[in-house]
Amino acid sequence: MLSIKVEKTKTPKEKPQDETALGFGKIFTDHMFIMEYDTGKGWHDPRIVPFQNLSLSPACSTFHYGQTMFEGMKAYRSEDNKIYLFRPDMNAKRANNSNRRLCIPEIPEEDFVQAVKALVDIDRDWVPHSAGTSLYIRPFVIANDAYLGVKPADSYLFIVILSPSGAYYESGLNPVGIWIEDEYVRAVRGGMGYTKTGGNYAASLIAQVKAHDDGYEQVLWLDGVERKYIEEVGAMNIFFKIDGKIVTPMLNGSILPGITRDSVIQLCKHWGLPVEERRISVDELLQAQHDGTLEEVFGTGTAAVISPVGKLRYKDEVMTIGDGSIGEVSQKIYDTATGIQWGKLPDPFHWRVEV
Repeated sequence: MLSIKVEKTKTPKEKPQDETALGFGKIFTDHMFIMEYDTGKGWHDPRIVPFQNLSLSPACSTFHYGQTMFEGMKAYRSEDNKIYLFRPDMNAKRANNSNRRLCIPEIPEEDFVQAVKALVDIDRDWVPHSAGTSLYIRPFVIANDAYLGVKPADSYLFIVILSPSGAYYESGLNPVGIWIEDEYVRAVRGGMGYTKTGGNYAASLIAQVKAHDDGYEQVLWLDGVERKYIEEVGAMNIFFKIDGKIVTPMLNGSILPGITRDSVIQLCKHWGLPVEERRISVDELLQAQHDGTLEEVFGTGTAAVISPVGKLRYKDEVMTIGDGSIGEVSQKIYDTATGIQWGKLPDPFHWRVEV
């Protein structure tokens, strides 16, 4: 168990008064968690300190070689003012999956969860109260060697910061348009597609700009070898309801193992819906659309939970999904998952963790 030193701020910030204007990732709470790593010493000096800028050498290795991991999770306020996390142990496991691939020292899972809980508890008054709002939690690790040379670093910083976030869907759960990228690739098997590291997101930006310029909100990536199998959306996993079955791309090393993805699969199986994790080609989607069996499409992720898809574009073909509105299964998953997260529904899976 970590012995966490706490230094509380002497100049607390004014909390946002209008929770409808929170947005995402723009406001930060009073405190942050920091823990250091040095070769031969391990992880040490865990502490909570006032939120502040970092002082890093211009030669800091994370700037030059991209050895960095991050996670994304949330804390939720229930109607009776309890604060809940959602499956934090899964974030800890996934962080270490990323760390292993990136040659970053693993963080004991219990220490990861303890650090998050301790920081959220210190800043619990920052968890918003309005429906649909939450406290976004960003744990991350950066390499911190002041050295120019390509090798795993000897020093690291593990940091957790918090940001109150507004409701993802301010105007309702409206379906989005998705651009299926046919020029660029994001990741290949054997690479780092299954990790949460900055380079994956930098690789996605050019296609995201293309999609936005053409009026689409998100990019759906194809595999990097044959360029025909569906992988994932830029910040979400993807699901299809085809002829009554829930189908999602199988994890193959180039797809992020999403925690919301896993939760959706468990929910669907709990309800008796047939679920298939397998390869799905873009040609299969086109055929299902032509046959009238492509019934629903939705993305899953921490930020939105469920993001229904109203249309898909592939080259010169645009597929409208159903009547363009959210599907029955998508709505049920969203209502159930968020009901569990905010403590409004029973939690038969024991996913909710009180702070």
